[in-house]
Amino acid sequence: MTRTAAATVAPRVAENLNRALHRLFDREQRLYLLGEDLLDPYGGAFKITKGLSRRFGDRVIATPLSEGGILGVAGGLALCGNEVIVEVMFGDFLALGFDQVLNFASKSVSMYGRQVPIALVVRCPVGGNRGYGPTHSQSPQKHFVGIPNLALYELSPFHDAEAVLDTALHRGTPAILFEDKVLYTRRMYQEDRVDDAYRYRITGSGLGWAHAFPDGEAGSADFVVVAPGGVAHRALDAARALREAHGRSVHVVTPAQLYPLDIEPVLPLLASAGRVVVVEEGTAGGTWGYEVAGVVHERIWSSLSGPVLSLSSADSIIPTAGHLEREVLLGADDIRDGIRLAAGWGDGRRETGAPVSPAGEAAAVEAATPVTVPKLNNNDATYLVADWLVDEDDWVDPDTEVVALDTSKAQADIAASGSGYLRRVAAVGDELAVGDILGYLLPTRGPRGAPERDRPTRPTQPVEPALPITDDVPDEVLPTTVHRLDRIQQGTAAVVAKSHREVPAGFTLVKAQVDDVLDRLERLSDESGAALGLAEAVVKAVADSQRDFPRFFGSLVDDRTVALADSPHVGVTVDVDGSLYVPVVKRAHERSLADIADTLMDFRMKALGKEFAAHELIGGNIAVSLNPDPGVVLVQPLVLWPQLCMVSVGAIGDECRIDAAGVAVTRRFVHIGLAYDHRVVNGRDAVLFLTRIKGALEEPAELGGELTWTTG
Repeated sequence: MTRTAAATVAPRVAENLNRALHRLFDREQRLYLLGEDLLDPYGGAFKITKGLSRRFGDRVIATPLSEGGILGVAGGLALCGNEVIVEVMFGDFLALGFDQVLNFASKSVSMYGRQVPIALVVRCPVGGNRGYGPTHSQSPQKHFVGIPNLALYELSPFHDAEAVLDTALHRGTPAILFEDKVLYTRRMYQEDRVDDAYRYRITGSGLGWAHAFPDGEAGSADFVVVAPGGVAHRALDAARALREAHGRSVHVVTPAQLYPLDIEPVLPLLASAGRVVVVEEGTAGGTWGYEVAGVVHERIWSSLSGPVLSLSSADSIIPTAGHLEREVLLGADDIRDGIRLAAGWGDGRRETGAPVSPAGEAAAVEAATPVTVPKLNNNDATYLVADWLVDEDDWVDPDTEVVALDTSKAQADIAASGSGYLRRVAAVGDELAVGDILGYLLPTRGPRGAPERDRPTRPTQPVEPALPITDDVPDEVLPTTVHRLDRIQQGTAAVVAKSHREVPAGFTLVKAQVDDVLDRLERLSDESGAALGLAEAVVKAVADSQRDFPRFFGSLVDDRTVALADSPHVGVTVDVDGSLYVPVVKRAHERSLADIADTLMDFRMKALGKEFAAHELIGGNIAVSLNPDPGVVLVQPLVLWPQLCMVSVGAIGDECRIDAAGVAVTRRFVHIGLAYDHRVVNGRDAVLFLTRIKGALEEPAELGGELTWTTG
């Protein structure tokens, strides 16, 4: 296929995994895939199996909801000489099939008087940080360590998924591949580079270990972090922070195979550093990390300058609420602080704890760096303090996230601009305006219980008779038939009201036939494994029109001036459980269709967990309203001030037409509308713009070649 510029962009981990499955099925004629909801168009809970059932329908089997049954059938197929991959929808559910793994699949290798190859790989999405709660967020790796004839692997951004799956399938024993869900939307590392500051290389034979290190310092580590793929990003973030704060060279090593453990390739590096920490997201006790620590201590204890440190998540179920989930799960800050404490790299000022007199504290406040409320979006006059991320009197480094604020759109973590000991001023639940003081960063630690200073007092607003139900009214006294708007809905209400009040909107609608573009998108989905649909094509077509229709992407400065954007940043509506978000696909004209598809999928997942960061919801200069529910014909969207236009897309419908030969045929079509600020855009311009979008969909070649998939 034709190579385009998009081929140089590293694929996302999910895309790499999907391509690996397609390639394995292409060459392994006795390979089967079993799991729940695998068939297209759904393609699995995380779309990893997208396109497989269309191409290999007789070997992709959707099963009932019974992990024990799935793994039992899979083990039987493997025992009969087939190769089998099982997708367990969430790793938590693997416990339901534990008996089939422990007492059948792993034992079948050697309990018949001869060695019987069992080509079975169980894929398990694991891990938290997605807001899925206690039963869909666990990391159960430790429960499978040490089972004879069972190999364990973990997905990583360093190791190609095809090589991992191929090795696991052909080793002759069952295997489990753990896939941390947060990796799916991240990009693979390639060309031996993590970023501008860190490089990596693969050490050892076979799949080997990935060794990430500061550029030019491959052989000079002060501390080595042993991190499976799911926490490798957090380990690298901690390494960068330690390098910036203390000038230390912290390296990260990541294996593709967890068990049986082959530590040999990285032993020289661990021995030369003398300090080692093993990090993992699961809870402590009987873990893979303890296995690593024990082997390292046994092999190179004389080279170590301290015990091997093990860091893991808190001994708790995993909460659904984002701020509570962060308290439980191992994070980059935990890794950074654990290493700093073990190595003794702390700043002396931070450890003295000497009492300070009231006069000294007052002077410290005068010299302190304030932490203030920033402006996060145009819809809110105030924000709520949702959670403090740093304890009172703890030392804070620059750019450390110290407090979470709730906006009408998302929860935003606010970072410190300086360093010092944190003195909180605002409390959780306080409602503050832009510029209000959240707290101070003091040069010296003050006494516990010292009085709070400059706590903002917000005047009580009178309740207007027309709006008798406010946030000040307790839920228990509200009538049972009343629905109180949450902050996200309040933000939507503010945008809608402003739009109706200030924007003189026009509206134009066209109808486009989409058979050709849908057929091509379907073929590309089958070939690539990317979940490509009409939404991606519309976003791309809108972005590509910016060059010829620059005013549509502008914003009003005054009644006579429009500020034009340098690039198209396309907002896309995501409506989940009554909460409407408009996250932004930045520089969408430079993105491939596959990249846009991954981004939209990431937006949907974040909307479900209400875990958008503020920066993902701002900066758009045009928006697309997606309304794919069957039967939707006409949607008249609003113009999201300060934008000037919003495109709406209805559902795909069927229409009977008479072709050139006089034969009745069924064609697929969609209605595309444009709401526009009539002060800047007139009706003729709107028609030309929509005609451009319609043409791009009816003649897919108009999408700038982006419908040509490149496998790179």
